[in-house]
Amino acid sequence: MEGLRYRPLDREQRAEEFIRFLDENYAGADCSLRHDSPFTLLTATILSAQCTDARVNIVTETLFKKYPTPADLADADIGELMEDIRSTGFYKNKAKSLKGMAGALIEKHGGEVPDTMEELTALPGVGRKTANVILGNCFAKPAIVVDTHVKRISNRLGLVQSNDPDKIEKELYDIIPGEKGAEWSHQVILFGRETCTARKPKCSECPIAEICPYLNGEL
Repeated sequence: MEGLRYRPLDREQRAEEFIRFLDENYAGADCSLRHDSPFTLLTATILSAQCTDARVNIVTETLFKKYPTPADLADADIGELMEDIRSTGFYKNKAKSLKGMAGALIEKHGGEVPDTMEELTALPGVGRKTANVILGNCFAKPAIVVDTHVKRISNRLGLVQSNDPDKIEKELYDIIPGEKGAEWSHQVILFGRETCTARKPKCSECPIAEICPYLNGEL
């Protein structure tokens, strides 16, 4: 940003300044997927792969009424379910994952969504990213969701140096307080959508340009 002098901070200092900026500008950031229970959020998150949250929210408005419980979703006709979620993309695989997830909840967890990483990632269609969404938003557990925004911005700010989501998550836990992870992830996503976009980041307007190594040619 014109008029600002670059401040070459170390990784920890940069993380602290970024947290402060996010708290001041994105306080109260929350999950944009509509849900009213761990089950509905888990369903919506599986659908959100390679799909916008806005589109998922349109689809789930009807879907949650049609399949309100894990038992309803587990018993769904696979062909009909595919049509119900077709507009989210990759609908064949997603339908199989949803039915498998719901069936596993019934068979292994009494119809309830578990609250551990190990149990969640054992469910069909659930990886660490999806599990962290559930852990952080539904169970208030330490959780950092490494989506495309978090991956991109963490690398641009020099908080991590990796394209591997698991490695990024591990490195971020070293500098982001665990209890703040879920909110921090939502804040970064909003910042990524508004300013630090993928194709044309608004670097000339960026309020944290003075601490950004990507903008200042250090990366």
